[in-house]
Amino acid sequence: MLRILKDKKETAKFLQLLRKRAAGTDAAIEITVKKIIADIAKSGDKALRKYTSTFDRHKLSLKISKSEIAAAAKKADKDVVHALEISAKRIWAFHSKQKESSWATLKNGALLGQMIRPLERAGVYVPGGKASYPSSVLMNVIPAQVAGVKEIAVCVPTPDGIVNPVVMAAIKLLGITEVYRIGGAQAVAALAYGTETIKRVDKITGPGNIYVATAKKMVFGQVDIDMIAGPSEILIIADKTADPSFIAADMLSQAEHDEMASSVLVTDSAELIKSVQKELDAQLSKLIRKDTAKKSLKNYGAIIKTKNIQEAIHIANEIAPEHLEIMTADPESLLDSIKNAGAVFMGKWTPEPLGDYSAGPNHVLPTGGTARFSSPLGVYDFIKRTSVLSFTQKAFKSIANTVELLADSEGLQAHAETVRKRKVKK
Repeated sequence: MLRILKDKKETAKFLQLLRKRAAGTDAAIEITVKKIIADIAKSGDKALRKYTSTFDRHKLSLKISKSEIAAAAKKADKDVVHALEISAKRIWAFHSKQKESSWATLKNGALLGQMIRPLERAGVYVPGGKASYPSSVLMNVIPAQVAGVKEIAVCVPTPDGIVNPVVMAAIKLLGITEVYRIGGAQAVAALAYGTETIKRVDKITGPGNIYVATAKKMVFGQVDIDMIAGPSEILIIADKTADPSFIAADMLSQAEHDEMASSVLVTDSAELIKSVQKELDAQLSKLIRKDTAKKSLKNYGAIIKTKNIQEAIHIANEIAPEHLEIMTADPESLLDSIKNAGAVFMGKWTPEPLGDYSAGPNHVLPTGGTARFSSPLGVYDFIKRTSVLSFTQKAFKSIANTVELLADSEGLQAHAETVRKRKVKK
């Protein structure tokens, strides 16, 4: 059902497959998305209503009213709402630790500092097609609120005009009142360029399908975005002490997402490999989404046999997975060796879904190897840093010659001249 890789050549070939998967683009989709973006930028609400009617099959008002949000939220299961409340508190507490403060230093007449300011307006995309994700509301909105963003607009598609009660409950819980029943590339374009109804935002965050991801990529520069999210992925480092039933369950938790998801076990134990294979077969047969999970494991799943755990860590750092689980006798002792991962889950009692929903850290994580250079979504994504400088005349003169020399060396006469003019002033 999935690859068993036992030598470096096979492993290298598989790693190349994962890199190719991450870099994949579809020219036809890009052409379609480019047309949608141009149409929204030119025609605003008119184009937005056209695409909403075509793709979501309704002609309702673009904005979901406060009363409709409240009415839908009442239909949500009370236990699920309580779970959202618990999760929201934990997510808020974790992200509160990420807040930054403005600072300044004053030395010899030179004041240097940095102002920390929240973005004025953010747009959050919440999927609402094949599945609905209230957890995406919490993970995208809460960091923005902690950062101090004043205006947060949420876009959530409502196929056939049907709103999801639990998504609305999450929105109501966080006090968001600007919500639009739009989705796809057209929603991203509306947030980026603005329409008669929707004011443009400074940043767009949130997951979506390939059309949403492509649109975010195309509007970057007009607005900021969180990241270009790829298919879900998990990599598990395990030794002979690991529980094979837990490993199989965790691999399947990602495989059930979609056929492009990647689930990888890296271990130095041949016995564990055999046990995990048996568990995968047994557990897979019981899954509702077993066809999707089976294709995912076949397409991008693997078990990699290594000589030792240090080699396993090297492979993990090469892949730079979205989710990295460590199931060894002493997980904490390996943490310092982990260089590239979106999130690290240590020990058998820390399965990845804890991070998806309720633990506290953000579940919007870098995928496709981008953990080599990027980070989880956080409060820092919703702030701006502005440098501040103030020099007295004495402080100016202390570096004037240095600045003048460097400006002249670059051939920028006017730069140097503005310094020279001040040097002669009494």
